Amino acid sequence: MSRVDQATTVNRRQLLAGGGLLVAFSLSAPGLAQLAGGGEGSAPPKLVRPDLPGSLKTNPELDAWIRIAPDGQATVFSGKAELGQGISTALLQVIAEELDLPPAAITFITADTARTPDEGLTAGSHSMMDGGTALANAGANVRLLLTRAAAEHWHLDPGLLTTSGEGHVTAPDGRRLGYGDLAARLSLHVEAVAHAPRRDPRSYRTMGRNLPRVDIPAKVTGGAAYVQDMRLPGMLHARVVRGPSFGTHLVAPQLAAARAMPGVVAVIRNGAFMAVVARKEWQAIAAMRVAQQSDYVRTAPPLPVEDGPHRLQKLAAREIIVEATRDGDRPRSQTIRASYSRPWYSHGSIGPSCAVALAKDGGLTLWSHSQGVFDMHRAVAELVGLPPEKVRCIHSPSAGCYGQNGADDVTAEAGIIAMALPGQPIRLQWMREQEFGWEPCGCGMVTEVEASIGPDGKIAQWTFEVWSNSHNNRPVKAGGYAVAQEIVPGFAPQTPAPIPMPEGDGDRNANPLYVFPNMDVRYHFVPDMPLRVSALRSLGAHLNIFSMESMLDELALAARVDPLAFRLAHMEDTRARAVMSEAARRFDWAQRPRGDGRRGCGMAFARYKNIGAYCALAMEIEVDRETGAITVHRVNAAVDAGQPASPDGIANQVEGGIIQSLSWATREAVTFDTSRRTSFDWGTYPILRFRDIPGVIDVHVMDRPGQPFLGAGETAQAPASAALANALADATGVRLRDMPLTPAAVLAALGPGAIPNPAP
Repeated sequence: MSRVDQATTVNRRQLLAGGGLLVAFSLSAPGLAQLAGGGEGSAPPKLVRPDLPGSLKTNPELDAWIRIAPDGQATVFSGKAELGQGISTALLQVIAEELDLPPAAITFITADTARTPDEGLTAGSHSMMDGGTALANAGANVRLLLTRAAAEHWHLDPGLLTTSGEGHVTAPDGRRLGYGDLAARLSLHVEAVAHAPRRDPRSYRTMGRNLPRVDIPAKVTGGAAYVQDMRLPGMLHARVVRGPSFGTHLVAPQLAAARAMPGVVAVIRNGAFMAVVARKEWQAIAAMRVAQQSDYVRTAPPLPVEDGPHRLQKLAAREIIVEATRDGDRPRSQTIRASYSRPWYSHGSIGPSCAVALAKDGGLTLWSHSQGVFDMHRAVAELVGLPPEKVRCIHSPSAGCYGQNGADDVTAEAGIIAMALPGQPIRLQWMREQEFGWEPCGCGMVTEVEASIGPDGKIAQWTFEVWSNSHNNRPVKAGGYAVAQEIVPGFAPQTPAPIPMPEGDGDRNANPLYVFPNMDVRYHFVPDMPLRVSALRSLGAHLNIFSMESMLDELALAARVDPLAFRLAHMEDTRARAVMSEAARRFDWAQRPRGDGRRGCGMAFARYKNIGAYCALAMEIEVDRETGAITVHRVNAAVDAGQPASPDGIANQVEGGIIQSLSWATREAVTFDTSRRTSFDWGTYPILRFRDIPGVIDVHVMDRPGQPFLGAGETAQAPASAALANALADATGVRLRDMPLTPAAVLAALGPGAIPNPAP
């Protein structure tokens, strides 16, 4: 791992391959002298200017977002974090476009509680919708002020002036004034106006182009890309000592033996929380292994081995009416009832969670890959007994995220250890088995659907019920951390609560975008959690769309209507119809291979949360009827995310979402016995491998110039799993409704009389 110079803020100007752009990208690593300077589970920032767009509502002052130096270079601040989704590149393109500056003239700072605006979580596909919209309008505001300053200097009408794309305001006669000179004449400590003129999409220089990603070079060259790579002078290494999974406790930890091992600096114990600290990482691991030589007991209720996710249907629930429409009695020719489910999922992060912490001069600085650093700095402050202004949290990427994995917990634990050893930087990394055993899982869920079609071949009645725990358990107070119930004195756990619609959590996307009559959609919110759970990418949308789109195929088959035509017959949203038609056209849906016992095709659609990006996709698969294995040959997707800032970035997100969804749908499931989780490594928790990804994934990004940004990060997960299930039913004639669709499940569904593979 590379060393990171921590003496000053690191701004690396990287010459990026392909475009030749010199782009400034901040690693957000502050100097040691500065260290003490103080939606989903989030405590949202306070609304200040509701009339402003995006995150400007909560942070209206322009200098919170943009500062112009005397040389005309800009520093731009965003509260959204780079998680590997490429958002730094997309946001850089947005602000470069609206400031009308080359990207190389911008230093871009992200998610630092001491420097950037509080934009809440980087989650829920809100980075472009909220953060991108805020930056676009802040940039337009600043460009407007610079233009007015030039007009005042020249005594000209501001409408006669233009910007050059190179940091100048230009008069009709060719005179120019640089942004640096103009910025010195005015203050940016003013609130934005609501309708600053944006640049014309027909004149875009940066948005809509495929620029090289600014976060990629360090990742592919062994540079300092991740929090795991950080090295501070005098840094010590820590490991936590605990039972095999959440809800367990070691009976007799061997702490004295661990304390006597080479290199061990300290053994930390506070109640049931224990950690070893050593000078070298392997010394900490060895000491942890010795300390953990102990039996364990389960301190939480037994895990639901026999019931699986259906245990949720037996627990007390709060019923929430999501949709209730009555359109009169309609004739019903056929009714289909079905139940669908998904298991508990691990986030499966490639890099185990890690954090670095330093307590110094009465303050605490944390480097974390949490998606919620603003909530974190307040919650950790409560945990360690400091005022919030004394805790600084700086986002640093990690190799794995998209939901609440172990990032929040490991950072809180690193903070506790650092407070016990002030003045010494602490690097705490979980072990692989701890990541699988202690992180919050993605929620297991169950749905029950009943739908009827009439003699006209259209839906006459739709009943949809979903059972789920809260996906909303990110820490907003100290009690949100697992360690908060281990230390003494402890903190009461956060009370789980559902996210209200239109976002939703377990009921996310349970409300159809399709036009169905006589709808009854209910969310059975279950507060009692058999396993520890929280946010996983797309939340409840994954199973809800899987269920809805599977049922639509079942109904289309019963009505003897083509699945695409059946969907279009129930869809009035013109942009939804457009992405469905475009995906089908690119797939050549009308001429697709028909199910023959082995090969088959399926499609699915969703608009994420019914307020985000639209995505439709079609998929061709092949089933090995001897092994039950599913091979995905090709996927064609169309996505409408509004004005594309970075088309390649959107395509990357959809491609990644498809691959992740196929992994969920075919392989992944947290396993456990009554006392502990048993999926603790890649052998017991398999994920999709490179050899198993589809042969072709083609993503078409719809061009919507000037349209508002729509979040695309989670738009593909749900329809991809649904399309796979539909393709499997088309190929084999059998419908699997419970994920994962493993080879064993496929063979069991095919039964002993299954048609063998045709002879070659």
